[in-house]
Amino acid sequence: MSFLRSQSSLRLSRTCTQLPRSTRYLSQTSSRRLGEPDPKAIPDVEAMQMTEDQASMVEVDHNPEAAVSKYHPDHQPDYTATIDHGTSAYSPVPRRVMNGSEPGHVTPAAVVSGAPVDLQARTVRIYKPVRPATQSGTWGSHAWRMDWDVLGKGHRWENPLMGWQSSGDFMQGTKVQFKTKEDAVAFAEKQGYEWYVQEPNERRFVPKAYANNFLHEPVDRLKHIKTK
Repeated sequence: MSFLRSQSSLRLSRTCTQLPRSTRYLSQTSSRRLGEPDPKAIPDVEAMQMTEDQASMVEVDHNPEAAVSKYHPDHQPDYTATIDHGTSAYSPVPRRVMNGSEPGHVTPAAVVSGAPVDLQARTVRIYKPVRPATQSGTWGSHAWRMDWDVLGKGHRWENPLMGWQSSGDFMQGTKVQFKTKEDAVAFAEKQGYEWYVQEPNERRFVPKAYANNFLHEPVDRLKHIKTK
């Protein structure tokens, strides 16, 4: 029993002698700041800390955009580059690319809108929808509508399994409604679109009466009524 007690007491004494070493190590690390360089590893620690403190107090007094244009001239867009539509089989080529020098009092929005240049080659149709053949109301035929003409090379295809129809034209099915024809024309000119107006065919109602059957008619316009 004495032998066992002596071994246990020896183990306790060894652990007690090792505890102060760990406590001293922890106390040294807790007093040191996180990320602080070791003075033994870096001899000029004070100079480095002073440089970091001075750099954190420096204010930025220049425009970053000017710096980009100064040191990176290749990042600026080239507005004189030719437009290549050879990679697309259905993208139309515009007659002219608008750059703000067009005649007129209105500056085309295509200059600053960022829209695809293909839209400048598209032609829009301004028309007034007709009344449907059903007995529905006439509210849908009051406003003027503007839509884009169908492309001849729109790459339309049909799903062989389900029969779904698709197209490569991203403006198909797009329509814009206006209150008057003048508003639609002004919008097309503002956007820089080629446009044309399709006038509606108004129905002409002629009053009819039974007495008109007995009016005098010229000889060349006589009616020949056949009973059989």
